Amino acid sequence: MQLSHQKISPFLWFDTQAEEAAEFYVSIFEDSRIVAISRYSEAGKERHGKEPGSAMVVSFELCGQKFSALNGGPQFKFSEAISFAVGCETQAEIDHYWSKLTEGGQESQCGWLKDRFGVSWQIVPSILPELLTGSDRDAANRVTQAFMQMKKFDIEALERAAKG
Repeated sequence: MQLSHQKISPFLWFDTQAEEAAEFYVSIFEDSRIVAISRYSEAGKERHGKEPGSAMVVSFELCGQKFSALNGGPQFKFSEAISFAVGCETQAEIDHYWSKLTEGGQESQCGWLKDRFGVSWQIVPSILPELLTGSDRDAANRVTQAFMQMKKFDIEALERAAKG
C-alpha cells in the first residue's frame, strides 16, 4: 500500500469494486492514473476472506488529487454525508462529468448525483459562488430559486436568473 504524501487524502471503502471504481474514475478525469495496487495474499485470509490476488488497496490520482480505495467488504456503504465537488468552468464540462458519472448511477437535485458505486458527487459551475455571494441579494435569491429546480446545473439559466 502506498500512502500519499498529501497531508489529507480520501480513503474510500468498497466491498469488492475498488479496482473497477478507480479504473472508472481515471477514465473520466484528465490528469488521472492508477498509481499502485496492493493485492490480498493467503496471509490473513481467515480474517479478510478475500481471494489471493484480488485487489486490496488501489492508489490513484484524479486531476492530481491522491485517493486510495480499499476492498474491505460489505460492512460499510457510502452516503451523501460525504461527496466530491467538481468545479466546472463550462457547460461542456458539466455535461461531460454528469453523463459519465451517472452511467449506472442516479441523478439527484442541485448538481448532486450518485455514481454506480454509490459515491456522491457534486458537479458545480465555478461561477456559482460568485452568483450567490454578490452584493445583489435579489439576484442571489433568483439564482437559488433557479438551481433548486435543477438536477444538472445549467450555467446559462443561472446567469439569466441572476440578471432577472
